[in-house]
Amino acid sequence: MHPSIRLLPRHTIGTLFLALAGTACLAQTADAARMERARAQLQKRFDAADANADGLLSRDEAKAGMPRVFKQFDRIDSDKDGTITMEQIGSFAAQQRQR
Repeated sequence: MHPSIRLLPRHTIGTLFLALAGTACLAQTADAARMERARAQLQKRFDAADANADGLLSRDEAKAGMPRVFKQFDRIDSDKDGTITMEQIGSFAAQQRQR
């Protein structure tokens, strides 16, 4: 243990620990809120691009309404059926974040 920590009363150390833990929880909550806003924004853009409202984006719909998705269309279309879903976009985005 660091010598300066030994000088602090136990309740002060506990309070510091709780404060740090609380800060970490707030950061995680903020990250979760930010991710939810991003997901909602993506869903809104997906719905606008989905011209026939079938819950799928064709290559043409992606090209017209989501050009960045269109550029990665073949990589996102994991089942190679010529359409992509929000779930496939989410999976692709998660894979990219892990890199």
